Amino acid sequence: MIGVIARKVGMSRVFRETGEAVAVTYLEVLPNTVVRTKTKEKDGYDAVVLGIEPKNWKTGNGKALTRYKVQKEWQVESLDGFAPGTQLTVELLPVDAMVSVTAISKGKGFQGVMKRFHFGGGPASHGSHFKREPGSIGMRTDPGRIFRGRAMAGHMGLEQVTVKRRAVVVSDRTKNLVGISGPVPGPNGAAVFLTLESAPDAK
Repeated sequence: MIGVIARKVGMSRVFRETGEAVAVTYLEVLPNTVVRTKTKEKDGYDAVVLGIEPKNWKTGNGKALTRYKVQKEWQVESLDGFAPGTQLTVELLPVDAMVSVTAISKGKGFQGVMKRFHFGGGPASHGSHFKREPGSIGMRTDPGRIFRGRAMAGHMGLEQVTVKRRAVVVSDRTKNLVGISGPVPGPNGAAVFLTLESAPDAK
C-alpha cells in the first residue's frame, strides 16, 4: 500500500458529533514528490520512492540537481499514476481511513531500570539501602553468567516504532493537516511515515 511522509505538529483533541472527545495527533502532510520508481523487470518488485522538502543544489561540474531532506520507499501493486514528479497530498488520507504510523521515538539517553522497564524499586523510607537499584542479577554456579536480554539500565528511546490500525479523524486539505487518533511516536517536528491500510470506500 502507498503512504505519505509527514511532520509531527502536536497533540490536541476533537469532539465528535456524539460529544465524545478523541485525542488526536496532528501531522503536517507536506507535498510528497515521486522521486523515482522501481519496476519488477529491473528491481524485482514495483515500488515508489517519495521525498519531501526539496532543495536545489549544483555539483562541481555545474549540474543542477534536487535533493530531498527525507525519502521513503513504499512497495505498490501497480505503478499507474506514480510517474516521477507526481505529487501526493493529504487527499490520499480521507477521514475514517486506517493507517499505520512509523517514526523514531524520543531519545531519553541512559536511564535506570525503574524508568526503562518500570521496576518497582525498593522502600523509599530512611535507612533503606535499596531504592532505585535493579537488585540481584547474578546466577548460580550453573550457568554462572547473565543471559543475554536481561532488563538492566541502558540507552532508552531513539528506536523505530510502528503503531498499526490508527484511524484518521481529521483531514484538512486547506492546511495540509491530518489528525490521527491517539499518540504518535517521535518529538514534534519529527518525520512520520503513514502507510494507508484501508480507505472508507474500500470497506
